[in-house]
Amino acid sequence: MDNKQPLFHSLRNNYTHFHYLNYECNVKDNCVFVQFFFQTNELVFAPKMTLKLGKYAQNLKNSEISGLVFNIGLIELISYWKATCSPNIVIHNYILNKTQQNWWKKLYFKGLGEFFYQNKIECNLEDFVHFSFAEDAKPYSDLFFKEISLSQKAIVPIGGGKDSVVTLEELRKKQDVIPFIINPRGATLDCAEVAGFKDTDEIVILEREIDSNLLTCNKQGFLNGHTPFSAMLAFYTLLVSYGTGVRDIALSNEASANEATVLGTDVNHQYSKSLEFETDFQQYVKQYMGNCANYFSYLRNFTELQIAGKFAHYPQYFSVFRSCNAGSKENIWCCNCPKCLFAYIILAPFIDKKTRVMIFGEDLLNKPEMKHFFHQLIGKEDTKPFECVGTVEEVVTALKMLDPLKENSCLLNKWNSEN
Repeated sequence: MDNKQPLFHSLRNNYTHFHYLNYECNVKDNCVFVQFFFQTNELVFAPKMTLKLGKYAQNLKNSEISGLVFNIGLIELISYWKATCSPNIVIHNYILNKTQQNWWKKLYFKGLGEFFYQNKIECNLEDFVHFSFAEDAKPYSDLFFKEISLSQKAIVPIGGGKDSVVTLEELRKKQDVIPFIINPRGATLDCAEVAGFKDTDEIVILEREIDSNLLTCNKQGFLNGHTPFSAMLAFYTLLVSYGTGVRDIALSNEASANEATVLGTDVNHQYSKSLEFETDFQQYVKQYMGNCANYFSYLRNFTELQIAGKFAHYPQYFSVFRSCNAGSKENIWCCNCPKCLFAYIILAPFIDKKTRVMIFGEDLLNKPEMKHFFHQLIGKEDTKPFECVGTVEEVVTALKMLDPLKENSCLLNKWNSEN
């Protein structure tokens, strides 16, 4: 991407204040309807979300979820704030104390690490944004949070890839699970169906709508880039916990997510999947949200390589799981991106070549045009791909576990000849 530092300064001079004006929430017919209102100068954003609780719905009141929704707005606003990177965020409803402000600043700064890096923007944690509050903003202590009691169930977000499949299948051996999907697509619904959840009433679904004004800003040349999606997911799972009465929330973030994407720096595409964020989030929920739910990653102690080995025991998912972002809308493996190549490599030690080719449609280690991605994954480049991929070490380990004669693939053969 081009150097956006001049644009960054220009936008900050012209759009000095970004306002978190208000939010609305309403509970009706086993659904929670939410809308947020943000504004900076002439730009107004009003994104909407609908949470469908299905058969798991508990009796909820607006007063019980208002505090949760307020905090969800603090993570949703980052998608819109990044268009102008306004130096001041003005919150109109409630006042955050200094510790809370620092917590959110850290999340924004580290969660936007890739955004700043890709746009070649230099800034620092202290100065990149400051919080202020409207004169009629209320004390945060006025917000109500209720602690959900422990139950024999767990909420499991399903992303359509191998990781959430492993969590779902391993956890359900011990307790009942409730699948949760954001903006359902082919792979997420297909994985849920294979797991036995054939009716959408058996799945908690969040329909999240991006305000079209943001898409217009992107076309007009405002700043754009990656935001910490998994942090947004974390806050929404708390709302799911309230709506279902289930305390445990089991994510599928693995140990490998802790490695930086730009090697030797703090820039990590997967920051909001890291142990650092998970620990910070747990502390925030405990201290500022009434310890309302138990958020954790079921796969935290496992590497991508170990998870791939576990996934290989569930062949019923081979034809339906997908981890390719480029092909997500068409529900395909595009077979031309680093995410596809990584998934192919990490599964290779555990799934034979014939089956892999059936899954992906071709042998991705036999595509010379994937050489650059291959070099990124094995650490020959300064950066790994800006995707959710494993560590350099485990990619190399996976390659070492392969039989060159059985594989007979150009990228693997070349790598073996050099090593």
